[in-house]
Amino acid sequence: MRRVTTTTTDLWHHYGRTRAAADRTVPEDFRWSWSQDSGPGPEVLGDLNGRIVGDLGAGAARHAAHLVTRHQPFRVIATDASPAQYAMATDLFGHLAPRLHIVGSDVLDHLQTMARSYDVLYSVFGALDFTNPRELLPAVCTALQPGGRLVFSTLAHYLNGAPAQPDVTHANIPAKTPEGETATLPRWVLQEHVWTKLLDEAGFTDISVDVLPAAEGPRAARTLLVTAHRPKE
Repeated sequence: MRRVTTTTTDLWHHYGRTRAAADRTVPEDFRWSWSQDSGPGPEVLGDLNGRIVGDLGAGAARHAAHLVTRHQPFRVIATDASPAQYAMATDLFGHLAPRLHIVGSDVLDHLQTMARSYDVLYSVFGALDFTNPRELLPAVCTALQPGGRLVFSTLAHYLNGAPAQPDVTHANIPAKTPEGETATLPRWVLQEHVWTKLLDEAGFTDISVDVLPAAEGPRAARTLLVTAHRPKE
């Protein structure tokens, strides 16, 4: 089969479609771990009451829908570059507008128009995994209000068990085009100290990294749960 490497084709076209066809409910839980069944929940985001919250690489917006219906943010903005994921999220949870605002946009482009707009930004194996962190993290910091919080979960190692990268290097992982052709897309799987250095260079402070244990299973993986803040003025 021909292999395609591209950044313009929607390589998330097929992701989540099976679940969306069978499950249209707002999730009862919000978890950060790779297995999505253990570890801390949305309390890591802090007090969301009246806050502007952003989900970076929201996919079908299930985490964002949970926050809107189970907590009291002023608004959650769920952003994803994939037209297919945007359409799926809108179909599943568009009825939660205006408190849930679903945006079909490249996350970096979106953040660059939203200076000091967010109180909290988060990513659950989303845009922080699939966007060059040297470009994305400064944009995230700029989009937060002073004192604002970033929280994201990312793989602590590759799914095949190989260790995370000791520097800012991505790997090309398998994906599929809408037509089903084999493709690849970049994923940043970085060691804890690399994330910490990148966050510091982007202007963040109060950086912490917790390692969440792996559940049992053939594709089990440990998770890095990273928290950082834009400095207060």
